[in-house]
Amino acid sequence: MQWFASTLSRYPELAVYLALGIGYWIGGIRIRGFTLGGVTGSLLAGMLLGWLFAVPVAATAKSLVFLLFLFGIGYEVGPRFLGAMKGDGWRFAALGAFMPVVGLIVAVLVAKMLRLDPGLAAGMMSGALTESPAMGTASEAIQALPIDAATRERYLAHIGVGDALCYVSGALGVILTCTVFGPKLLGVDLAAHALDVEKRYGIRRQRHGVAPAWQPFETRAYRVGPAAPVTGLTIASAEDAIAGARLFVHRIRRDGALLDVDEATVIRAGDVIAIGGRRDVLVEVVGGRGEEVDDPALLDIPIASHEVFVVTSQWAGSTLEEIARRDEVHAVFLRRIRRGGQDIPIGTRTTIERGDVLTLVGPEASVLRAADALGQVVHASDATDFVVVGLAIFLGALSGIVASVPIGGITIGVGTSIGALLAGLVVGHIRGRRPLFGRVPDAAVKLMQSFGLAAFVAMIGIGAGPHFVVALRESGVGLFLGGLLVTMTPLLLGLWFGRKVLKIDPLLLLGAISGAQTFTAALAAVQEKSGSPVAVIGYTGAVAVAHLFLTTWGTVMVMVMA
Repeated sequence: MQWFASTLSRYPELAVYLALGIGYWIGGIRIRGFTLGGVTGSLLAGMLLGWLFAVPVAATAKSLVFLLFLFGIGYEVGPRFLGAMKGDGWRFAALGAFMPVVGLIVAVLVAKMLRLDPGLAAGMMSGALTESPAMGTASEAIQALPIDAATRERYLAHIGVGDALCYVSGALGVILTCTVFGPKLLGVDLAAHALDVEKRYGIRRQRHGVAPAWQPFETRAYRVGPAAPVTGLTIASAEDAIAGARLFVHRIRRDGALLDVDEATVIRAGDVIAIGGRRDVLVEVVGGRGEEVDDPALLDIPIASHEVFVVTSQWAGSTLEEIARRDEVHAVFLRRIRRGGQDIPIGTRTTIERGDVLTLVGPEASVLRAADALGQVVHASDATDFVVVGLAIFLGALSGIVASVPIGGITIGVGTSIGALLAGLVVGHIRGRRPLFGRVPDAAVKLMQSFGLAAFVAMIGIGAGPHFVVALRESGVGLFLGGLLVTMTPLLLGLWFGRKVLKIDPLLLLGAISGAQTFTAALAAVQEKSGSPVAVIGYTGAVAVAHLFLTTWGTVMVMVMA
């Protein structure tokens, strides 16, 4: 054991990776459907290692990974941050600002009532509001306080103690509010109400409890009989003959010859037509009326599937029903919508937002035409534009150092962490208009976020370990109860404000509340309870705004309590 302690002391980076491994193992343990998650698990594992062994952690290492995390958060939410205000999205954005503000006010009042030091106050707030990034901004603000080194070290350690003590009640509070208390207070049966919401959005389920994120599409060949309903109609009229079916005639074989067609081409008896559409429609509707023909040459049509980044503002805010009627998407089908890393359910009333990534399928020429109108094709790439990433973090952090806020007799800088967050937001916003600018693959963004935050809190935990028992003895019960109050107040007021003032649909409101707490596990719980993914619409609208507010609250709390 002495050799192990000496090794960790000489090589503290090993302790961080050990905390990550143990933390994600602990965080993945499921008890009655609840898990702590890898970040909180890493914090607890780090605290255990810090309590058992004397492991030094350099401030530079913590800053390095935390700046990377904050840039990744800003980069992800940037494309839709301002767009969230358009259409009905402003309601979710308003809730995403309202709940963090309420949470901050209550946290400050509780911290002053309990006479908490800045570290415990910031940790209580970050844990109770399930926003671990606030620990980082609070740490930086404490580093800037004009206090002695021993006090500074104690305050920094208390951040991890407060977060660890309040996070469990915070996480459980959000989940129970979104799945138990919330539905009862709103007076809705989630499963039954989800069906109504899906119907309103034009979402059709393939099987019980599942709303499809994509539909299988095919192109088949059928012979047109003399009595067929489309005989004598133009292509344009034939494609509109079955309302809502979205069937498209690509080619015709007539008298043995292959013909390319346009809207004015008239379909004749005996023609063999290549029709593209959803498989179920082709089989149940067309197949029941016509004779299917095996014609490989006729069906030899280049079919493409591309991911398209939505940039064009004229498409943002339009529903899929409106978009489907436009010539630019003729013969093109939508397979998937990704927004901020989340799958959005596909329905006729689903709204497209700038920054969405759409998976389109259809004839190659048609898909490219639609992609040109919507935005830009996202070609698969594993290359990260480190020129933009490096310079953006540098300039953002530098601006955070220069900017400062006078509080009483001291001046506290905005900080490198908030500067890096804003830099990511700016780069992400520009990417929403120029997709090739500052390209970072989705997998790399997720690594920035998950590794950056987990490694940072693991180091926070290692530093907090030696102080945990003392802090727990001094403030344990009061801190826990205070954190519970900080958790529940914004949740309950958020339910009232979202339903009575903003008039948000109950199911979407519960999704938005999980977004306002930036707690994806609560969204998953709502989706499981309702049997529908549709709550994600509210989540994505609120989380972009809430992330910005809650992350900066660490700095604000330290400024107030200092």
